[in-house]
Amino acid sequence: MNGSRIAAVGHYQPARVLTNEDLAGLVDTSDEWITSRVGIRTRHIAGPDEPVDELAAHAAAKALAAAGLTPADIDLVLVATSTAVDRSPNMAARVAARLGIPSPAAMDINVVCAGFTHALATADHAVRAGAAVRALVVGADKMSDVADWTDRTTCVLVGDGAGAAVVEAADEPGIGPVLWGSVPEMGHAVRIEGTPSRFAQEGQSVYRWATTQLPPIARKACEKAGLAPEDLAGVVLHQANLRIIEPLAEKIGAVNAVVARDVAESGNTSAASIPLALSKLVEQGAITTGDPVLLFGFGGNLSYAGQVVRCP
Repeated sequence: MNGSRIAAVGHYQPARVLTNEDLAGLVDTSDEWITSRVGIRTRHIAGPDEPVDELAAHAAAKALAAAGLTPADIDLVLVATSTAVDRSPNMAARVAARLGIPSPAAMDINVVCAGFTHALATADHAVRAGAAVRALVVGADKMSDVADWTDRTTCVLVGDGAGAAVVEAADEPGIGPVLWGSVPEMGHAVRIEGTPSRFAQEGQSVYRWATTQLPPIARKACEKAGLAPEDLAGVVLHQANLRIIEPLAEKIGAVNAVVARDVAESGNTSAASIPLALSKLVEQGAITTGDPVLLFGFGGNLSYAGQVVRCP
């Protein structure tokens, strides 16, 4: 086998929907204020009895079913998350236990909003190196647990959810080379820290970085896959907010691509946002099997990772 591919995807969101009108009853805000600044209308919020690993397991089970596989077919589980409450067992082990995966390597990857694309690259590398046959890659976050519900600049952004992909060996590479990196000296611009942990960010710094520094990096990810941006059928960026997604997508130059805008419905779900949005595009038929799609995560640590994949 010369590469790996995404065999199937799946996603899951909690049933409870929090609208902008609901938020207006909690903090000094309004539907007009939120939509004009971040483009978010609703977000899904998990209950106290819905931990992160449950969200992740639901999405993973859907991806397995879509791939026509059983838990016993998986030998590597990677979960990208930054909202794990406990240090051990990690989320990957908990997801494996929920699904009944017998003896996988199980690792968490915490690169916040760029977590899924980092995890996908890690799975690709492991499969191509022969260290795994089939990997389950999940992005899952419960951002409502770390939200400051008194801060209208951040609480209006967040949502909860999970997305998953099954990665397996393939004769022809279906996951392109990753382009990843970070700006550690600016890591303070996006934070989940303190006791209790709370999400905070320097919004203008993140906006300037994302819209000015990231477009050429995203284009280089396309170059590494041997494609021009105009060859892309889809672009799935981290669903931060529409004021970042739309100018970034435009500057990448993917003029023929469907651009994921799931943030409007789901809010910023951190590591879950890319697989969640990708799974919805597949489910809706907006992209079809074999289509080239750019996945590009960015955010916490001011990290980034992107690769072109073939739609399952």
